[in-house]
Amino acid sequence: MTGLPPLTVFDVETTGLDPKRGHRIVEIAAMRFEGGRPLAEQTFSTFVNPERAIPFEAKQVNKIKDAEVECAPTIDAVLPQFLTFAEGSLLIAHNASFDYGFLEVEKQYCWGYVDLPECFCTLRLAQYLYPGDFRHNLDALTQKFKFAMPTDRHRALADVILTAQALERMITDGQIRSLDELRRRGSIRQMARG
Repeated sequence: MTGLPPLTVFDVETTGLDPKRGHRIVEIAAMRFEGGRPLAEQTFSTFVNPERAIPFEAKQVNKIKDAEVECAPTIDAVLPQFLTFAEGSLLIAHNASFDYGFLEVEKQYCWGYVDLPECFCTLRLAQYLYPGDFRHNLDALTQKFKFAMPTDRHRALADVILTAQALERMITDGQIRSLDELRRRGSIRQMARG
């Protein structure tokens, strides 16, 4: 048992790599993480209509087709639902600057003021805990920890599950008992809030 606050592990799939160049979220998923453990029964997952075609390159990575998202809700409906799911927690993602960066840009499509929770990065935690490892991406951590690689890797919920498993392992390996310990060690960098 840890003194860590509740966390919401999340991941987004997108139409491209840069939200400032018009790329949009096509899928978002999340899982609650409390007491140092993922809560597999508390998940959130939905497609998001990006209101644009999904480029071929993105489809090659996430395997999401235009037909799957054309009837999905748009981000102005999905983001408030996601934030309700995450209420009372901090956000955490692997390579959080990417995922959180999309949330920061996409919140402009919502009515009214949208306040995003603080967000932390498990990639930076892995770099801190395992400095001798050459790579720290999810594939490398899956191999390191001998997790089963999901067949739907690069889909939001599959990546959330891998991130939550890796976070649980890193909390154990790093003997992390509180958010203050994470901050004191510098093992997770707080993302800028907008």
